[in-house]
Parts: sequence; structure tokens; C-alpha cells
Amino acid sequence: MKASDVFIKALENEGVKYIFGIPGEETLDLLDSLIDSKISFINVRHETVAGYMAATVGRLTGMAGVCLSTIGPGAANLVPAAAYSNLGGWPMVMITGQKPVKSNPQGRFQFIRTSDMMSAVTKSSKTFYGGKNINWMTREAFKTAESERPGAVHLELPEDVAKEYVVQDYILKVKEDPAVASENSINEAVKVMTEAKKPIICLASGCNRKANQQALSKLVKQTCIPFITTQLGKGAVDERNPDYLGNACLSSNMILSNAVKAADVILVIGHDDFEKPPFKMQHDPRVIIHLNYTRANIDPEYCPTYEVIGDIANAVNRITDKLSSMKCLWEFDYFRKLKKTIDKSMLPTINADQYPLCPSRIVNDTREAMPDDGIVCLDNGMYKIWYARNYRANQPNTLLLDNALATMGAGLASAISAKLLYPQRKVIAVCGDGGFMMHCQDLETAVRLNLNLVVLILRDNAFGMIKWKQESQGLPNFSLDIGNPDFTKFAESFGAKGHFIENTEDLLPALKSALDSNGVHLIDCPIDYESDNKILKYDFKEIARNTEEGMI
Repeated sequence: MKASDVFIKALENEGVKYIFGIPGEETLDLLDSLIDSKISFINVRHETVAGYMAATVGRLTGMAGVCLSTIGPGAANLVPAAAYSNLGGWPMVMITGQKPVKSNPQGRFQFIRTSDMMSAVTKSSKTFYGGKNINWMTREAFKTAESERPGAVHLELPEDVAKEYVVQDYILKVKEDPAVASENSINEAVKVMTEAKKPIICLASGCNRKANQQALSKLVKQTCIPFITTQLGKGAVDERNPDYLGNACLSSNMILSNAVKAADVILVIGHDDFEKPPFKMQHDPRVIIHLNYTRANIDPEYCPTYEVIGDIANAVNRITDKLSSMKCLWEFDYFRKLKKTIDKSMLPTINADQYPLCPSRIVNDTREAMPDDGIVCLDNGMYKIWYARNYRANQPNTLLLDNALATMGAGLASAISAKLLYPQRKVIAVCGDGGFMMHCQDLETAVRLNLNLVVLILRDNAFGMIKWKQESQGLPNFSLDIGNPDFTKFAESFGAKGHFIENTEDLLPALKSALDSNGVHLIDCPIDYESDNKILKYDFKEIARNTEEGMI
């Protein structure tokens, strides 16, 4: 059997359903082996998009997504996606071609040391030097990508190795039981929690990586401990829960920071330092309990007092059962008063009729248009803060945003991938005009795949977040304004349906109509950040003082 056939069989053995990528002459044998495979090859328009799509498969399923590129420039284009996967903790296996390793008549044409390059942004990067190594190296690659902490793995297949004839030899997947936290660490955490007066819970990225919702929901339901989330922890527990305080995604002067400051014990579940810390801990008098699959990386911003290391669901269930049987004298009145203030802070412009639209109105309309299981895939930009803050995620992984690499250009790709995985669910990509234009060519991919998909472009004709940062630092407005095409005509040129929002009240019906219709719909929505940005700049010291004095 040809080595490329063996490789495809090995991928099938891993449960791979899709390979996203762009083939090249060095990967033609692999492409030939895919013809009779159960695996679908999704030809995209840019290798980085293929990587983002594969990483999204890993994010949503816990099983490594797979992408493919040729040598040189194609392989180099996978680097941003590798970093996206690795920092986000989403398992992915990248396959790249390479020049023949035994004899190469083309010299160094298009040659770069791909494996060395990928080593900087992956968990592992290896080259197949013989067909007989394909099965065990593929099994090892998937195990590495999917094991804690998940991330990107790279495999390089030289052209002459792909052509070798080898004896097929399957290596079966072995189901491994997850490591569980020690009883001593569980008891320590329970003791600290029972002795606390004002504990809170912080749900971070690890909470969304596996099936943890049932255990986490049980914890907050049975204990009624107030909880917050990081951006990557959104939706791990239904955010309509009355004990949900909000998202720790903004600066330290925001209202939610008062809850963190008031807590004497914080149980932080699923946090690692690839995501921005939800609060600063340097010289912190509070007790911090780190509960995660892996140990904390200690630094001045994150230095927990206790650690509970092991499978999150298992540890949370054990802690919940112990806390439920104990009498705890917790005081939550302050947090409940603060929650009312936090909820009010999200309302001022939510019904504003200004045009161009303000961010909070757009978020509100998106939430009203989407069902509970609908998936909103964000690109990266100023609007991400508003979706993280105001969009209530009612199920896990229904608001996909990136707060690790925080790259622009991934929103459309992740939406295409999500729709392929869950064709019956509503999916919308929310992109700034800057981010959308980075990989807008893959609108054709969505059309070619006959997807029912909505792309909402928030257009301010600028790199909005950097412009806001520039202004907040007192710097003059310089070099951040951009031009855009007519997005309606742009969409139609790809075979999609284009819509332009001319009035504020048009957005919600346009979203509902597009989500209920077949085909790819692109909605061009002008946005004005200025009115809502005043909320971000607002000094909440007076609110904090009033809250402490019981005036709120």
C-alpha cells in the first residue's frame, strides 16, 4: 500500500471527518489517496483559514481538527493558525508537504525548514522520514494534540515518502481515563471555601473545553455562590443564572472589579495564563484556589494559594458534594446588590435609536435573533468587548471569541467550520471591516459548500480598537482609517446575498430574516463606537463607594 494511503487510513482511524486546506504538487499523492476516503477534503482559499477551521473543529469537539498545506509559502501561512490553536488550547494536527528527502532535483526552490519554524508555535513538530513510521507517529500526534493542555501539532510528509510502498499496520486508539485530583487537595479547597465569608467562582477557558457544564451548573445551583467568567469561559454555565455577575473582560475600574475586590476566596476553574488574567493578584490578600487539568504557571499576575489538579468535572462534583453537606455562613448580600448595578450598567444605550448603530444595540439585537443553541463566531476588534460583556451565552461554546492569540481574520473561518459541524444550528460570523477583509475571499468557500450562514460586518472604516487605544492614550488620530468596498455588491459577486442596514430598526428583522433563509447572507452594518465607549471610560469609583455603603 502506498504510504499516502496508509496516512489517510491512519487519519480515518482517528475519526477525522474533514481536512481543510490547499493542495500543492508535493501533496498530490495525499490528495489522490483521499478520493476513496470517508474523509471530506474542504478546499479553501487561504491556508490560514484552513488552520482556523481545523482549530475550531478541535475547539467544538475536543478531537483534533486537521488541515493541509504544501511546502514553503503554504506552510508558512499556517503559522498564525498554529499559534491560534496552541494559545487557545484547541487541538489541531497540521500536515504540510516537503521536497523529497532522498533526492531533490529542484535544489532549494521553495524550501524552508518548516519543522523548525513550526516548533516555535506548536506542541510538537516532526517529519516522516519513512512510510513505516506513519501509523505510530500519527497516533502520537493526535494523542499529543488532544492531551492536556490541548494544542497544535505539525507533521511534515516529504513527497518521496508519500510515494513509498509499505505494509499497513494499524495502531488502535486507546481510551485513557482522565487524571483525578487528590483527596487532600479537594479537602483543602473545601475547608477554605467553608471558612470563607464572601467566596466567588471564576469560570475560565478550561471550563468550555470538555463536557463540564453539568458539573459546573450543579456547583452554582447547589451552593448559590456568585460566579463570573473570563471571555473564554463564557457559556460554561447558563448566564441567565441569577448568581451570574458578569464577564471579567474589561479594565480594573469597571463595576465587576468590585466583586473581585470584595471576595475573600476565589475559586478559579479552568484558567491558564494564555488568556488575559481575569484580575490582578500581585500582593493580593485574597485566597485563590486554582482548579484545572494542569498546574498554574506562577507569575506576578496569577499566583494562586491552593491548587486542585485533575479532571475538572470530577473535581467540581466532589467539591460540590462536600460543600452541600456542610453549613457555610456565606454573606452574598453585597454581590446581589452589585449585580443590580452591573445589570443597569449594560442598559443605557441598549435601546438607543442612533445611527450608525452603537455596539450595545447591535449585541442586544444579535442576542434576540439567535436561539439558545445558536453559535456566534466573533472576529477580533472593539466590538468583542461588547459581546463579551453584554451577550448572554446560555450554552457552552455558543459565543466563540479569541482572547488568547486575539487574531483578526478568524471569525468567518470559525463560522464556516461551526456550520459544517452543526448544520441544523443557526451560525453567524460577526466581523469588523478590518478583520473581514483579511480573509474575505473565503466567502466563496461558504457559498461553494452551500452553507446557510450569516456574516454581520460592523463597519466603522477604521481599525477601531487601536483607534480607541490611541485616543485613550492622548495620542493624535493617525494612520488608522481605512477604505472599504461596497459590501453588498461584494457579497453578490461571490454568489451570496448582500444587505445594507440603512436604519437602526432594520438590523433585528434583517438578522432574523437572514438566519431563517437559505444561502450565505452578508449584512453591512455601520457602527459608531463613540457613545458606548464613554461607558468604558466611565469612572465607577462613586458607584463602588455607594455600593460599599449599601446605597445601591
